[in-house]
Amino acid sequence: MTTFEICIDSVEGAVAAEAAGADRVELCSALFEGGLTPSIGTIETALRTVDRIRVHVIVRPRAGDFIYSPAEVDAMVRDVQAAVAAGAHGVVIGALTAEGDVDVPTTRKLIEAAGTASVTFHRAFDMVRDPFQALELLIELGVDRVLTSGQEVSVLEGAPLIAELVRRAERRIVVMPGGGITPRNIARIIEATGAEEYHFAALVTSDSPAVHRNPAPLMGGSLHRSEYERSGTSGELVGQVLAAARG
Repeated sequence: MTTFEICIDSVEGAVAAEAAGADRVELCSALFEGGLTPSIGTIETALRTVDRIRVHVIVRPRAGDFIYSPAEVDAMVRDVQAAVAAGAHGVVIGALTAEGDVDVPTTRKLIEAAGTASVTFHRAFDMVRDPFQALELLIELGVDRVLTSGQEVSVLEGAPLIAELVRRAERRIVVMPGGGITPRNIARIIEATGAEEYHFAALVTSDSPAVHRNPAPLMGGSLHRSEYERSGTSGELVGQVLAAARG
């Protein structure tokens, strides 16, 4: 049976994904930054609001690389523990060395902090220097699944590597393609990779309800979204991808 995970950044996103028939969500904040740890309030509210769908929580303290200081690792351990204590079904983690290998001590600490919760290694995997060595190491560490675009800009381009990872995994770990999946390409991706789980976002933008608007101030840096534009998960788009995948 094929599993579909939706990358979301709000409680409303979890509701939309569940209503559209998804199996699981990856709950994040700051998707513009690639996904960061959501607040404990968001985690708890999402878990109270949905009742069928599984909720996995990303634990990533900042954007940028995946090389973490001791203080960042300590914070990540606490975030993993807090997410699991709140009832999260799984956590999504990733840590690398400067040389492009899996950071084994940090990964082991985070797995231990997760207890019996499911553990996904996120797309930090796409930055490792040797994906096959990294895959074997993650299997040895006890990671349940790895999220990857096949070390390319999207899953479609990375499909050959993903298919080889799926073959080498031999069901010892789930290899989950993610990155650039749409209703138009999901069927080709399924055929090309042979994977059993898929990860995608289904975001649409909408106009802010604000009537009074000051266009001068910016809440972020020079690269930013309009302060009067919102991004949210589209249940309709989730449904379109699932329908295309199933048939």
